[in-house]
Amino acid sequence: MKNISTDSLRTLVTVIEVGGFAKAGELLGLSQPAVSLQIKRLEDVLGRKLFKKQGQRQVLNQYGELLLPLAKQMLQQNDAILQLFTNENVTGKIRLGIPSEFAARILPAIIGDFVALYPDVSLEVKSRLSKHLLSVARQDQFDLVLALNEDLNSEKFPVFMQDQLVWVGDLTLAQNEVVTLVTAPEGCIYRRRAIEALQLAGIKYRIIYSNADLTGLTAALKEGLGITVLAKSTVPNELSYQLQTKQLPELGQIGISLIKRADEPEHAVDKLAEFITLRLS
Repeated sequence: MKNISTDSLRTLVTVIEVGGFAKAGELLGLSQPAVSLQIKRLEDVLGRKLFKKQGQRQVLNQYGELLLPLAKQMLQQNDAILQLFTNENVTGKIRLGIPSEFAARILPAIIGDFVALYPDVSLEVKSRLSKHLLSVARQDQFDLVLALNEDLNSEKFPVFMQDQLVWVGDLTLAQNEVVTLVTAPEGCIYRRRAIEALQLAGIKYRIIYSNADLTGLTAALKEGLGITVLAKSTVPNELSYQLQTKQLPELGQIGISLIKRADEPEHAVDKLAEFITLRLS
C-alpha cells in the first residue's frame, strides 16, 4: 500500500502558489534540488508526470491540474486534524499591515493555512506602503506589521530575511533613449531604488504611470507601458524579470521586517508572527 507524503503535496501546492521551484524552496526552507526531489517522489508514487515545459517555465500538465485541488483538500484535512488534537486554544483578532505586493503574491497561501490551523482567530489585513507601515508600527493601527526595510542592520526594526530586487516587465524597453517606469506613488522603496539606480548609471527615465496597487501595476506592465522594480519573491507569474541587463544595473538586496506592537500581549499575534517567519524565512 502506497502513502502520499503531505510534505510532497505541500511542496507542490507552494510551487504553484508562489510561481516556481526556487521561490517555493525559499518559502519552505529547501534548496531547489530538494524541491525537485519532493516533486519527483510524488510523481513516482502516483506513476504520472505532473509538470510540462511551457517556454522556459514548468507548468502543471493535465494530471497536475487534477491533483492540485485534491492536494489542497488533503492538506486542509491534515492541518484540521493537528488543530483538533492540539491543546492550544488560540483566539482573538489580529490587525495585520503588509505591502500590497505581499498581500497579492505571497500572503494568501500563508494566511489561508494559518486560518485553517487557528479558526477562532479573526484577521484584518490592510495594505500600505512600507514607509507608512513602519511609521505607525508603534501606534494602534496594527498589531503586526510586515514591511520592506532598507536598513539591513536595523536595531529598531530587525530584518528577519532578505530578498533580491529585480527589474520587471518588458525589459527591451530599457533600450529606448528614455526608460519609462510604472511605479507606486512617492514614498515607495521600489520607486526610489529604481530612480537612484538609473540616475547613477546615467540613464534617462520618465515615470509614465503610478499606482499603489500591484494589480494595477501588473496590468500596466503587461500592456508594455514601462518597467518597474519589485522584490524577486513577489513578482507575478505572468511577468518576466532579471537582476540586471546590459542597460539596467543591479539593484541590490532589500530587507523584510516583522514588527509586533510593543504593548501587544496577545498570544494570537505571537502565533501569527511565528507562522509568517517560519514560512517566509
